[in-house]
Amino acid sequence: MAGSWYADNSQSLRAQIENCFVHKIGPGRLPEIKERGPRDIVGLACPHAGYMFSGPVAANAYYSLAFDGRPDTVVLFGPNHYGFGSALAIMNEGVWRTPLGDVEIDSQTANQILRESQIIDVDDTAHAREHSIELQLPFLQYLCGSSFKLVPISFLMQDLESSREVGRAAARALCGKNGLVIASTDLTHYEPHERADQKDRLAIDAAIKMDEELYYSTVESQRISTCGYGPVVAAITAAKLLNAKRARLLCYKTSGDITKDFSSVVGYASISFMKG
Repeated sequence: MAGSWYADNSQSLRAQIENCFVHKIGPGRLPEIKERGPRDIVGLACPHAGYMFSGPVAANAYYSLAFDGRPDTVVLFGPNHYGFGSALAIMNEGVWRTPLGDVEIDSQTANQILRESQIIDVDDTAHAREHSIELQLPFLQYLCGSSFKLVPISFLMQDLESSREVGRAAARALCGKNGLVIASTDLTHYEPHERADQKDRLAIDAAIKMDEELYYSTVESQRISTCGYGPVVAAITAAKLLNAKRARLLCYKTSGDITKDFSSVVGYASISFMKG
């Protein structure tokens, strides 16, 4: 997606990310990156639209991570928008490349997740054209450079129990490690701003309660057109097993807040799940 959803060279991409941080919807300042923070954050939920739309909202999540310290392994859950590949697909070797460099797959953690779950397949094709996980990487690279490793899991199947199983497997694989789970999701798609805000706040409230069943039922009953509800269920499940005790909404906006067209918007939220 480099050159379309975000800048296609390292200098321009760094400037674009920094603009997201200093944006009025973002934190308003550049992050101070802590080498050894408290590592209180075990999970995040972040949007994945083009940086010109959702980047400032996502920057709020990564600003909080910068002060919390660098993770060694990031398990990234993202929806499969295009229908390629297996229903639940992981990569267990190789690298992902952005203009900021290569991110190595954490093969050991990926293979442990595979051992912990019977419903995840190794399938690179599910990731070949998908943007939801890719859009998180430049932010992580801006903060961590090449010091972290990645485990990407793509969700074409997003039912409650399957998503919970993926979350449990990820938590078991990360137990005792300096790890982090991230759910990549946008919220309501292409509804008027006021209606999107009302619906999205219901889903956000359920996520902040760290009640994945309530979150899932809210998305279904309110017909919220969020694309990554399975990844959020998995992240809540994993975060609780990784000793998260509370969650916090860091930022919620819609594309209308950027474009000023409030007639048909997409909702974006950043949420953190924390131990303390």
